[in-house]
Amino acid sequence: MQDPILDQIMRLLPLLIPLLIIQMGLLIFALVDLLKSERVTRGPKWVWALVIVLVNIIGPIIYFAAGREE
Repeated sequence: MQDPILDQIMRLLPLLIPLLIIQMGLLIFALVDLLKSERVTRGPKWVWALVIVLVNIIGPIIYFAAGREE
């Protein structure tokens, strides 16, 4: 007898993998960009690093939309 929760996770796995890849890609790209940049316009770098890491997919998007100088 299989666990119904495990069956549900296995059914959703093909949908979760692309989201996880996108999330990790955005997170890495945003952190590298933050570390390479000389200056961030709104707030210190450590605050932006926390936003990028702790706010999952939306954090890096917020950084690219509002935090960058360009």
